[in-house]
Amino acid sequence: MTLQQTIKKDLAAAMKARDEARKNAIRVIMGEFARTAGKEISDEEAVRILKKLAKSERETADAMGKSGKIADAEYLRIIESYLPQTADEAEIRAWIDANIDFSQFKNKMQAMRPIMAHFGSGADGETVKKILQTY
Repeated sequence: MTLQQTIKKDLAAAMKARDEARKNAIRVIMGEFARTAGKEISDEEAVRILKKLAKSERETADAMGKSGKIADAEYLRIIESYLPQTADEAEIRAWIDANIDFSQFKNKMQAMRPIMAHFGSGADGETVKKILQTY
């Protein structure tokens, strides 16, 4: 079952349970999915859209001075519940230590490509960049 299908199924469940917050958040997500070219989207595309929504919501909350409403926090929590778990800093460091030979690169930031290729959407690019700056 794709991520898009899972979200559609969750929308039906939220409607049956009369969970307004979840229903409204999922409808926003489905609206973003509908903006893409195809009817069905890949899980990678769905994750990209969800990350964009979460980032936008975080930026909005920061702009409001963290005085956002509880409903906004619930909306962000619902979006993030569909995102894959990201690797933490310790996991990324361990993988880099075991698999990356910095002598192969002109500068350490060029190691970003193989690291991100390994972790995919499971690692935040900013976190990887911060880690590489410490080497």
